[in-house]
Amino acid sequence: MSEGYLKGRIRRDDIVSAAAVVYGEAGYHASSLREIAKRAGITHAGLLYHFPTKEALLAAVLERRDAEDAVREQLSAPPGLEVLRRFIALAEHNVRHRGIVELYSRLAAEAISEDHPAHAYFARHYREARDSIAQSFHALAETGELRPGADPDLAALTFIALMDGLQVQWLTTPTQVDTVGSLRLFLQTLLTVPLFPN
Repeated sequence: MSEGYLKGRIRRDDIVSAAAVVYGEAGYHASSLREIAKRAGITHAGLLYHFPTKEALLAAVLERRDAEDAVREQLSAPPGLEVLRRFIALAEHNVRHRGIVELYSRLAAEAISEDHPAHAYFARHYREARDSIAQSFHALAETGELRPGADPDLAALTFIALMDGLQVQWLTTPTQVDTVGSLRLFLQTLLTVPLFPN
C-alpha cells in the first residue's frame, strides 16, 4: 500500500467522520459540504476531490454506519431465537454509541421523502430488518416457540417500529427510557420459551 493511497484513505475517513457529525447535528438537507470540509480540516475543493457530490458523501456515511453497527454481520444467523438475540445485542451496541443513533434517526426521518438520496437505503434497510425478524417468528411458530395466535409478520413490523421509536425516545430522555429492557420484554411476551437461557 503506497503512502499516497494511505493518506488518501485517512483523509476520506476524516471527511466521512466529519460528515457523520454534521449530519447528526443538522440533518442532511441543512448540512453543507463547506461546513463538513471545515470540520475535516480541508478545503472545499479538497473534499470535492474525494466526494464529488453531497449524495456520494451521504452514501459513504451510511456505509460507515452499517460497518460500525456491524448490522449485516450482527444479524446474519439462521432464523430463530439467535436472530432475536442479535437484535437485542444491536440495541445494546446502539445505546453505547449515541452519535450513530442520532445520525440514523435524523436521516431516517428525512428520508421518508422519495426524492431524498437516502430513501432507497432506508427502504431496503427496513425491508431487510422486517424480513429477518418475520422469518425468525415464522420459524419459531413452526417449533411452538411463538405464542399461539401471534402473527409473525405483524409482530416483526411492530418490533422494528418499537426499536426505532424507543431509540428516538431514548435520544430525547436517555435516563427515562430503557431501550434494551423494553425490547426484551416485548419479545418475551411473544415467546413460549425464554429469550435468553438462565
